[in-house]
Amino acid sequence: MSFDLVIFDCDGVLVDSEVISCRAHAEALTRHGFPITPDGVLKRFLGVSDREARRIVESEIGRALPETFEAEVKHATLSFYADDLSAIAHVGEAIAALGLPKCVASSGTPEKIHHGLTCAGLYDQLAPYIFSATQVKRGKPAPDLFLFAAAQMGANPARCVVIEDSVAGVTGARAAGMTVLGFYGGSHCTAEHEDMLRQAGAALTFADMRQLPDLIAQASQKHGSIAGFSPV
Repeated sequence: MSFDLVIFDCDGVLVDSEVISCRAHAEALTRHGFPITPDGVLKRFLGVSDREARRIVESEIGRALPETFEAEVKHATLSFYADDLSAIAHVGEAIAALGLPKCVASSGTPEKIHHGLTCAGLYDQLAPYIFSATQVKRGKPAPDLFLFAAAQMGANPARCVVIEDSVAGVTGARAAGMTVLGFYGGSHCTAEHEDMLRQAGAALTFADMRQLPDLIAQASQKHGSIAGFSPV
């Protein structure tokens, strides 16, 4: 077994943005009658598309959020990015070391993904193979985005390896028939994050991007018999 494509999530895997995004969403949701902290947003909506998160919130508050809601969150997020966003440590070197085709499959909007990767200095390494949940009917944890990315790249889903930091992302990638490596090295990750990813179906888990090339090699050799293994 060898892989033909590496699929990266963006937020929390390429860019250390989850804390920033949760802060922007928490402020906007609280302002519109859904009191929640950034940590609460992280726990409830990590890896979930903005469209699906909005559907959940509106069902709980019994009314629609204002039409300006997405614009408010986008403005706050991009503003925070300019001052606070950074790439995940060593991810640029890890991407450069991979001798495989690669792409991005993110729950974010195209504008958010582009801005985040640009601010972090990673856009040129991954463009133009960048796909958003806005391009499919269902976002993560459904498999649609991963299957769409594989189809666009001409890859068999069974020969794709996905790098994810969220339970929703791991669940969606596994539903697509792909191998998943769970990353828990972002600033948003708590002590139980690794175990959550493994329970969701991540074949390997890691916290240092310098491990990634070797882990992909391990996963390609041990495909089908590595569930639950976590390198030290």
